[in-house]
Amino acid sequence: MSIKNSSLGETNLDVFAKTLMDLADHDRNILVTTSDSRGSGKITPFAEKFPEQIVEIGIAEQNLVGISAGLAAMGKKVFTVSPACFLTARALEQIKNDVAYSDHPVKVIGISAGVSYGALGTTHHSLHDFAALQAINNIDIVAPADNFETRKIIQLAVNHPRPIYIRFGKKAMPNLHDPSKKIEIGKAIQLTPKHKNYDLTFVAIGETVAEAFLASQKLDKEGIKVCCLSLHTLRPFDEAAIQEVVSNSLAVITVEEHSVNGGLGSRVASFLMQNDIFRPMLIVGIPDDHTVNGNQGEIFRHYGIDQQSLYLSALKLLHKGKRNDD
Repeated sequence: MSIKNSSLGETNLDVFAKTLMDLADHDRNILVTTSDSRGSGKITPFAEKFPEQIVEIGIAEQNLVGISAGLAAMGKKVFTVSPACFLTARALEQIKNDVAYSDHPVKVIGISAGVSYGALGTTHHSLHDFAALQAINNIDIVAPADNFETRKIIQLAVNHPRPIYIRFGKKAMPNLHDPSKKIEIGKAIQLTPKHKNYDLTFVAIGETVAEAFLASQKLDKEGIKVCCLSLHTLRPFDEAAIQEVVSNSLAVITVEEHSVNGGLGSRVASFLMQNDIFRPMLIVGIPDDHTVNGNQGEIFRHYGIDQQSLYLSALKLLHKGKRNDD
């Protein structure tokens, strides 16, 4: 499939909100809790249609998570909507204790994640959420790549038996998938044709998947065989998929809209090293530095997360791997 031949969809957040409204039509136990984030969370139409199924907490994220856990304990299917930067920092203790430790299946929805807030800067960027939540037991971590993944994951999340964190950005996303595909929480999806062996594997998550896929198309035109995985679920981690494709690849690049510390790249590297799978590897994300300001696209280009930079990084990594083999 080529992105050039596919349509540009909506923002994943818009699809989340519409899917939730469709589900709420048939399930009165679905509740939304929010911290004065109706507009940015795209849930104003939900509030207008289901005024008795939304609880406005105000700008008090710690209370938001605590109340959500209590509602979930009473059997409600709670979607807690708030900016990811505040939700997974200011309310981290409540996510840890009231949700994860207490095993309440709250659906924690981090909106405007990564660098989606752009020029608002580091205070509004959530480049820590994967790292912080991976260190907490009993909460699944998901970041859909496109509208299709978003719709399916929200449909699955309604009755998901465990606490779950779902991360959304603000950008309209290209449609990457054939709608007939099956999506499961915890199962990576291969976007490129399957082969026995690959020159390179991209493992990407969230809104970076489209950039990795575009880079893989560019490499394919030069006769370089690339596998591109959408690892939409960081926990549970699809070890089988990673082991299979990387074992049959000459090199691997992970791509994420997150710090290079403690996110997707760290998780993949740890797994590969502990399973004796040694390949030239590059972790692409936000470096351990003061983040530059700009919109998402500008920040991606600055840190090499855009398709052209990933293409060039792949060529460089493959050349290095070839020299090492020699």
